[in-house]
Amino acid sequence: MQVAANGLSIEVDDQGPAAGVPLLMIMGLGMQLTAWPEGLVRLLVARGFRVIRIDNRDAGLSQGFEAAGTPNLAWATLRYMLHLQVAAPYSLADMAGDAFGVLDALNIERAHVCGASMGGMIAQHMAAARPERVARLTLMMTSSGSRRLPQPSLSLRAALIGQRARSAHGIDSEVERLMQLFTLIGSPALRPDPAEFKARLTASVRRAWRPDGIARQMLAIAADGDRTPLLAQISAPTQIVHGADDPLVPPAAAYDLHAHIAGSTLEIVGGLGHDLPAELWPRFAATIGRST
Repeated sequence: MQVAANGLSIEVDDQGPAAGVPLLMIMGLGMQLTAWPEGLVRLLVARGFRVIRIDNRDAGLSQGFEAAGTPNLAWATLRYMLHLQVAAPYSLADMAGDAFGVLDALNIERAHVCGASMGGMIAQHMAAARPERVARLTLMMTSSGSRRLPQPSLSLRAALIGQRARSAHGIDSEVERLMQLFTLIGSPALRPDPAEFKARLTASVRRAWRPDGIARQMLAIAADGDRTPLLAQISAPTQIVHGADDPLVPPAAAYDLHAHIAGSTLEIVGGLGHDLPAELWPRFAATIGRST
C-alpha cells in the first residue's frame, strides 16, 4: 500500500498483529522492501512483531526523483576521494524523515527500527534525531561512514558502480548482472539455490528496477560523510549484527559502531557476507526478538 509520508508517496508492507510490537525494517542501497525475505518476516511475526517494511524513496514502488536527473557518479566519486563536498538531491536525514512519516501515517508513536546497510545509516539518523520514537535499534551490515575504516576493494567498488547503468538487453541481462554482484558480496559458505536465486532477482527486477534512483541514493551516502559524532546521540538500546566475511562493509565497521554507541551489543556472524541467507533467518529473528 502507498502512504503519504514526509510529502512523498512511500510503499509500505504491514504484516502481523495490529497490537504487536512495531518493527520498522529499512533496506539498503537500491534495495526494495522485498529484499527482507518473507520467511524472515514470518519468523518475526511469530515472535509478536508487527513488521513494517518500506521501499525507500527512489527505490521500488515509492516516489522517485527523476526530475533530479542522472548523477555523474565519476565526478561525485572524485570529489569524495578528494574530501570535497558531494552534492545530492536529498540526504539520508531526509530519508529518515520519510521513515518517521510512515510511522505517523500508521499512527505509531514508537517502534523498534532495524536497518541493513544504507538502511542502517538511515536508522542511525532516526535514533539520533528522535530518540523518543525509537524504542530499540538493530543495525545490520552497516557503518558510521568514517573514512578511517577499511573500504571494499577497488574491483568490488567498480562492480557496484557498474550495476547502476540500465542494460539495453532487458530483464534477463539485468538479472544476470545482479546475480554476479550479489555473488561477489554474498556469504561465501551459504550460497542460495541457483534457481531460487535467479527467480528471486527476476521478481525483484520485474517489480521495479531504477538505476538512476540507486545512483542518487549513492550520492546521499557520499554526501552524508562521517556519522561518528551522531552516534553519541543514540540512546536507544542498540544491537549490531555483522558478517565476519562481509566484503562490502568490512567487519571493522561493526566494531567501530560498537565502540561509539554507548551500551550497544555486538554480534559477529561467522560465514556471513553482505546478504541474508535463509540458513541464518532463525538466528536473525532470535537476535531481533531478544529486544522485545
